[in-house]
Amino acid sequence: VTFSINKNDVKLSGPRGDLTRNFKHSMISISENNGEVKLTGKKLRRKEKAMIGTWRAHLKNMAQGVSSGFLYEMKIVFAHFPMKVSVKGNVVTISNFLGEKTPRNANICGDVKVIAKGDKVTIEGNHIEDVGQTAANLEKATVVKGRDIRVFQDGIYVISKGAAQ
Repeated sequence: VTFSINKNDVKLSGPRGDLTRNFKHSMISISENNGEVKLTGKKLRRKEKAMIGTWRAHLKNMAQGVSSGFLYEMKIVFAHFPMKVSVKGNVVTISNFLGEKTPRNANICGDVKVIAKGDKVTIEGNHIEDVGQTAANLEKATVVKGRDIRVFQDGIYVISKGAAQ
């Protein structure tokens, strides 16, 4: 994994592609030091230390994304009415949810690949926030309203998260 820093923008490149993110803060600076990313603060108070930890986690997730990627596996659960999930462009369409006539839609965020096969949905991508938000959009699209959720447990749920390769 290689990186380059241009003012507040950090770009990481790896075998799966490139990721760029803006790290801008008035009290924290980001720089390159002997082939490593260095995060320094002017006055390290509790909030600045927390922000440095957050940025460190963002950089770690970016490095993992460009090297191996992220993979979420979801399961389609239904009791009586079989759901049909299809992917068209940047929208996942869920048909026949609880026997409803109108299909429900969930947006796909960023450059994420969604594959619906059988009772499994696989979400794969380089950017962890896009992969996670796409999974959340699918879960949110299949929320049961107006019924007892202890009885009606139909929906699409995350069953595993991890690295793609």
